[in-house]
Parts: sequence; structure tokens; C-alpha cells
Amino acid sequence: MSGALAEDVTLPGTPRLAGLYRQALMLAARRTVRRGGLPSAVPPARHRVDGIVADLGALTRYQQLFGSAVRDLLPSAYLHTLAFPVAMSVLARADFPLPLLGMVHLSNEVRQERPVGAFEAMDVVAWAEDLRPHPAGTQVDLVTEVSVAGERVWAGRSVYLARGIGAVPAPRRDEVRPSFAAPAPTGLWRLGADTGRRYAAVSGDWNPIHLSGPSARALGMKTTIAHGMYLAARMVDEAVPAPAGALAWRIDFAAPVLLPGTVTTSFARTERTGGSTGASARGGAGGGIAVEVVGWSAERRRQHFTGWVRAE
Repeated sequence: MSGALAEDVTLPGTPRLAGLYRQALMLAARRTVRRGGLPSAVPPARHRVDGIVADLGALTRYQQLFGSAVRDLLPSAYLHTLAFPVAMSVLARADFPLPLLGMVHLSNEVRQERPVGAFEAMDVVAWAEDLRPHPAGTQVDLVTEVSVAGERVWAGRSVYLARGIGAVPAPRRDEVRPSFAAPAPTGLWRLGADTGRRYAAVSGDWNPIHLSGPSARALGMKTTIAHGMYLAARMVDEAVPAPAGALAWRIDFAAPVLLPGTVTTSFARTERTGGSTGASARGGAGGGIAVEVVGWSAERRRQHFTGWVRAE
């Protein structure tokens, strides 16, 4: 999005996600969404909230959910959690062309320049861009930046899909999908039926698709599915439990994790040497740790996600 054309909207405080979902539900009841043709452009608006400070009690509960060491540095995925309501307020606007409820999370990529302390005041800005077709509907990028004292310390790009919106039906072809070749497993994540509710309690993300079978089915899902950011947070924390410098990571979602369920994981870790730490976090010349990650269902022989984490 061009900053010169964008409308800056300063919110009075961090919006509550429950309120945004209620707002989205009311909008869905009033609006008519076109099923054919690409929707109109996203609104040229940047939403911002200044002076966000983490709640230490909430941070501790978040760390305990993942079995992490309790530290006064904010986990990278927790920074996403703090900034997420500002980003969601963009998608919940009345002039946003895609319905917020039922959107599918396709990927996340984050670059964090340095560790952020729990007592630092953060300014968050978010906007949407690059509305474009997808074989199953329309996808859009949601960009979020976190700054401290005018210095950008964290930037994330999330990709979301509105299924069936603007999709052009394609002729059905009988084709065989290539079988998934699983790497050597290194661990198992056993996720209970309450995983979505437990993560919602520490993140504030009460999206109905993660809470119960009936609420998930009402929004087009087969049953309850795990939050994408729960999987991302667990991936990053397991790959690099206590990063001391710059950090970058990405996760791409292939198939939802149904709850309850078991995810088989593979974490392949390598040490990188040489070059400046200012190099690109993925495939750059800088030193540090590189971890490639795959998560899949051994029972269904189906890939759930792939990802990588780079610590410098």
C-alpha cells in the first residue's frame, strides 16, 4: 500500500477481538457478497494503536500454555498476538470487500530485528494489500508492523483466503495428487479437543472455527480446527526456545489440524556460519541457527504445514 494514498486511522486503544467478531457477524447478516468476479480493492487505510504494553499475567499464561520458560522478553509469535486485534480491525471494516468470518489462514512470515522486552511500549500499524484471485476464492495480505521509539522491531505478513468469493468454477479433472513423502519424524504434538479454547483464552482469538464442532460447522468447517498461530507459536518456540538476536520465521498451512488430533513433526536443525548478521534470514550468508520444519498427519498421510525458523 502506498503510504501517500493511505488513510491513517488511529484507534483509541487495542480493539477486543470478541467485539470485532460480533461486528463481522452483523456485517455478514447485512451484506451481499458477490460469488463471481474479483471483489473491489481493499480500503486504503492503515489502522494504528500507540503505546501497547504487554500484560505480564497474560504473558505468563501464554508461556505456560506452550511449556516455555517464563521470561520478560516477548515471544515472537506473542508479538503477533498483541498486534493481531489491530490487524483484524482492518478486516472488520464495513468497506472491506471480503467477509472476516470463515477466512482461511494460508501463511505467515515474520522478521524480528531484536528481542522486545515485556515493559517496552509498542506502536502497531496494520493494513491490507494485494487482493488477488486464488483457485478457491480470493486471497489478501494483511501486513502488520511493530515499532518501539520510532524503530521498527517486528514486521509480519499474513495471507488469508476467502473461500468461494470471486472464484471461477473450473472444470473438474480426475487427477492423482502426488503422495506426501514424510521426512524422518522427530516428535509428536498431541492436541486435545480443548486446544482451540485454551489458545483463545491466552490470545483473545475466539474465532468460532476453533472453539467447538457446531460453531466450526456453522462457518463451513468439518469440525473444530487448531489456530494457525498456535501451530506457528509452537513451531517457533520449539525451534529456537530463547532467541537472543534477530529472528525470522515462516509457516505455510497445507491442511487444517482437526481437534482432537496428533501432529507428527520433523525439526531439521543446521548451524550457519560466516557473513554479516544483516544478511537475509532465509538462505543468507549470516551465521546463526536454521531450522526446517514439517508437520503432518501420519494416520492420514497428509501434510499440515511446512515452515522455517532463522535465528541470528
